[in-house]
Formats: sequence, C-alpha cells, structure tokens
Amino acid sequence: MEITRAYIEAAEEGYRLSAGFSFELNHGLEDAIQSGVPLHFTTEISFTRPRWYWFDEKAVTAKRTYKLWYDVFLRQYHVTIIGSVQQTFSTLEDALFFIRRPTRWVVAPRGALKAGEVYNVTLRMGMDRDYLPKPIQVNAFNNSEWRLSSNKKTFQYRAE
Repeated sequence: MEITRAYIEAAEEGYRLSAGFSFELNHGLEDAIQSGVPLHFTTEISFTRPRWYWFDEKAVTAKRTYKLWYDVFLRQYHVTIIGSVQQTFSTLEDALFFIRRPTRWVVAPRGALKAGEVYNVTLRMGMDRDYLPKPIQVNAFNNSEWRLSSNKKTFQYRAE
C-alpha cells in the first residue's frame, strides 16, 4: 500500500485531508471478500508541533475506518465509513476506488490548530486485522498475505 498524495486544506468547517492511496487486494483477500468476510481499512492522521524543550506537542489525532464487504444474495459490494455513510457498488474495483480516493475528510475543527504555526502531519493507512472474526485473526496475524499497510508519510503544514 502506498500513499500517492496527501495534503491539508483549510475550510470553513475545519482542516480537511485530501489523500490518495494505491493498493491492490491479493488473491487471498479477494477470496475472503467473496466468502463474506468483511475487511476494514483504517486511516490515521496526527498533527504534532515541534518543541525544542520537551516532547513534540500532539495537537490533533484522528482515525477513520472503512468497512468493505460483499452481499452474496444481492451480489453487491458495500463500503461503510464507520459512524457515517454507506455506499453500494456493483464491482469490487468501484468499491476499492472509493476507499483509495476518499472524500475530503475534516480531520480537525476550525481553531484546533494555531494559525501561523508549523505542524508535522503524519499519515498512514492499512488493513485493520483487529476487526476480523476471531478464527480468521489467528491466521491473519501469521500470514503475510493478510498484511496490507502503508509506510508513514510525514509532511509539514502551516496552519491558516
């Protein structure tokens, strides 16, 4: 999994993350989806402000999880942003596109960051194996085919 683009935009409602991810499901994960096993993908972001006299100040941390599953009877793929919206897709590729190119997510409310200050933004995304059913978790933690995550991407953002 790779983070292809990531930047922060200031908007009226707060600070939004615009990001893109690149990944493919291997054969084992596709089979799991087709068998009705839901997969969860979690995006984590944090804003820290460097300080010379102590540890960096953690200003904001946010997490968003996408649940992807296949309905065998309706032959449709579903993606739910946990705690938010759900969408239905006719193909796995369309559902994955929705996860790879998320809508601009408000990661911090207006005023959470000090205007003019520079923050280090750390972003990462990966398949969250903690959500898998317990019998599958044992196999997933010991099998490299079930590991899908990006490296951390760090960039700077000057708050507006």
